[in-house]
Amino acid sequence: MNKKKLVIAGVILAVLALVVAFDGHTLLTLDNLQQHQVSLSQWIGDNLLVALLGFIAIYVVVTALSLPGAAIMTLAGGAFFGNLYGLLAASIASTVGATLAFLAARFLFRDSLRARYKDTVARMDKGIEKDGAFYLATLRLVPLFPFFMINLAMGLTGMKVRTYMLVSWLAMLPGTFVFVNAGTQLARIESMGDIVSANLLLAFVLLGLFPLIAKFVIGVIQRRRAYRGFTKPDRFDYNLLVIGGGAAGLVSAYIAAAVKAKVALIEKHKMGGDCLNTGCVPSKALIQSAKVADSMRHADRYGLESVPVKPSMRTLMNRVHKIIAEVEPHDSPERYQKLGVDCISGEARFVSPWELEVQHSDGRTERLTARSIIIASGGRPAVPPIPGWAAMQPLTSDTLWRLEHEPKRLLVLGGGPIGCELSQAFARLGVEVTQVERGERLLPREDADVSEAVLRQFRKDGIHVLLDHRAMEFTRDGEEKVAWCEHKGQRVRIPFDDVLVAVGRSANTDTLNLAALNLQPERNGTVPVDEYLSVGGFPNIYACGDVAGPYQFTHAAAHQAWYAAVNGLFGSFKRFRVDYRVMPWVTFTSPEVARVGLSEAEAEAQGVAVAVTRYDLGDLDRAIAESRAGGFIKVLTAPGKDKILGATVVGPQAGEILAEFTLAMKHGLGLNKILGTIHPYPTWNEAAKYAAGEWKRANAPQGILRLLEKLHRIRRGRGGAGGGVAVAKNR
Repeated sequence: MNKKKLVIAGVILAVLALVVAFDGHTLLTLDNLQQHQVSLSQWIGDNLLVALLGFIAIYVVVTALSLPGAAIMTLAGGAFFGNLYGLLAASIASTVGATLAFLAARFLFRDSLRARYKDTVARMDKGIEKDGAFYLATLRLVPLFPFFMINLAMGLTGMKVRTYMLVSWLAMLPGTFVFVNAGTQLARIESMGDIVSANLLLAFVLLGLFPLIAKFVIGVIQRRRAYRGFTKPDRFDYNLLVIGGGAAGLVSAYIAAAVKAKVALIEKHKMGGDCLNTGCVPSKALIQSAKVADSMRHADRYGLESVPVKPSMRTLMNRVHKIIAEVEPHDSPERYQKLGVDCISGEARFVSPWELEVQHSDGRTERLTARSIIIASGGRPAVPPIPGWAAMQPLTSDTLWRLEHEPKRLLVLGGGPIGCELSQAFARLGVEVTQVERGERLLPREDADVSEAVLRQFRKDGIHVLLDHRAMEFTRDGEEKVAWCEHKGQRVRIPFDDVLVAVGRSANTDTLNLAALNLQPERNGTVPVDEYLSVGGFPNIYACGDVAGPYQFTHAAAHQAWYAAVNGLFGSFKRFRVDYRVMPWVTFTSPEVARVGLSEAEAEAQGVAVAVTRYDLGDLDRAIAESRAGGFIKVLTAPGKDKILGATVVGPQAGEILAEFTLAMKHGLGLNKILGTIHPYPTWNEAAKYAAGEWKRANAPQGILRLLEKLHRIRRGRGGAGGGVAVAKNR
């Protein structure tokens, strides 16, 4: 705590001590007020202005310091100044005092709260920004909640001071008037129950519902505004229409069919989307081939004779397409038709919030209506606007799978997960690879030690990694293709035969006719969604997957699809906020990189205090047995606690090892629970238990261990030593 905070805290404590020392807390009672009413009234009649100012000052201090007696002060306002002056003085003083308490809590405690609970506070701030005025008004209108607690709690949020003052003043007026008016009849009051009767409390509760009713009315108005100019159909063809047959669309349609809704899925290309046809499935097939090639080339690691490997790109791609064909039935129209989904091959565009125009693959056009619509149109590789780029006939993760001849020299732009996975795969298949990343390290979303571990392996694999290089221009030098990059102010010439771009993805929204809904997508094509995944203020239109963001993972798309489908079908009754708290991901390089929760860099940036536990996978028996030692586990926990805030695994089987940490985080299980779980030997998952063991050793209660050491020494005693000698003689 800095000096200013210490001074303010000291002043507050000193004033509180004075109040207690001079029995100030006993003065503000109903009996005391009634006993001195006559004498005080006479003095106030002769000194009205001074009395009013003094009353306001005392009231402000009582409220600001959260002292008991605010209700008595309000009664006193009515008793001594009447309804008009009493109401004005009490309402102004209570608002000023409440605001001072609000500011004190914010100044003294808010920074430390944000540092310790940044994510939680961020969610609170988001809710306060959206609904804070309604929420505060409800609390103020119902005199069941201690006002001093409201002052302190709201000070820890991101609510604006101006909003806090205005809402507090307006919402406290009804209650203040009741107490001030009661104060004018002070002699007739025998207890506080005479003021706040059951009927009056009920009236306040009903009044407290007014902000919530107002919020509902505002929501109705906003929906009417969104739907203005559109005519809602009297009947619908479907309960749900889904645009896109990738992971997000397939899961959305599956859920709708499972709950017996009438649903149609519209896909203009291939069912399965990017994941099946150009993403997860083909890339992992190629990566596995590359791993086998690397193992054959280095078979001596396993006591075998190394074998020279010369892969055929045509044969490799045939295998990739064969694997796609094997997985394809899982996502086929035939399967989903059997599940109850109408699968439509065509392109959809919006006509209204409930209506789509579908251009079928056979050329015919029809219009379909649905009570709700889900946008799950996926994404595509982003192509940077670099001069000369188009003439290079660049490869992307979409077009790569049509290669029939291996490139001699492959230039890969991008050091993210896709760029890294494909760079290493081609390098291990014998291609000369140069990887260009404009940042200062690979995998920039991970910690620096993770990036360094991947970079070391890449250089061992022969990849020429150029960091801090920005592609500026593509030219031809005779028959040779050349990329010109800028590095520390110098132009760097990079000759190549083929170039693969992997610098990110853009959402597929160009053909949706979002203009018909007065919607404007973001720069990367994604549509604006709220916490329920509804789009642009339309409570019947939802988005999930790459088109919604913020994650571009198949499992994230499937996760969002549940919320989009359930909210789309049942949102009139109950809607669910999408939960991103535990989102794992894996980069399938060698070593694999898997993470869930916070990284060290993120914790530092967010001001979250963490303890870091590391376990070296080189110590794992299974890793040694497979000659795949190397890598590490890094677990972030709350200091002194076993609560997992994040976990990173770098090494073989990282994705599988991570699953245990993901499950633990999702269900609030700490490292002690992992340590107490039996893991079969020898397995890669034992690494999670050993990481938990490292944490346990670092957090062992040293004082108790020293006492136990003394206990065991005492129990050995002389008899223990003599027994040892006797055993030796018997031998």
